[in-house]
Amino acid sequence: MDLKEFWLKQNEAAYQSDVKVFSMIPQERIGWRPVEGMLTLGELVRHVAMSEEGVRRVALLDDWSYYEKRVPLGLSGILGEVKSIQEELQYLERVHRDTLQEVREFPIQRWDEERVNDAFHVRRKVAVMLYGINEHHAHHRAQAGTYLHILTGNRASHYAL
Repeated sequence: MDLKEFWLKQNEAAYQSDVKVFSMIPQERIGWRPVEGMLTLGELVRHVAMSEEGVRRVALLDDWSYYEKRVPLGLSGILGEVKSIQEELQYLERVHRDTLQEVREFPIQRWDEERVNDAFHVRRKVAVMLYGINEHHAHHRAQAGTYLHILTGNRASHYAL
């Protein structure tokens, strides 16, 4: 198994784990947040999808348009209103499928290429950016699980216990 195959398996596992946790978000609580200024449960799901799509475009296409909007506007300026957890899960699934397809088609020989943007002070290899997507999933999955535990008192995890 090469690095790309490992990444594809890890990304699929991250996505499946996300779906398990994000599916526990009650529709009537998508606007809940623990304190003002933090992302709502629904915004967390949208952010994971939007970020994956944006980072993928930088890594594979050297397209910085996501950051060109996100950095000056901040998350609140780009996320928009979340109305349906099902719609967000569908968006996440579409982004995930597109990511898998595009990464499969991207030659492993190019994973050492650097993506550089002086305006954002970024210089990273494609492989590092792609693995960052998987780390970002884990971060926000844990955040959503914590939010749900605070909100409901119930355990919200992708692990079966």
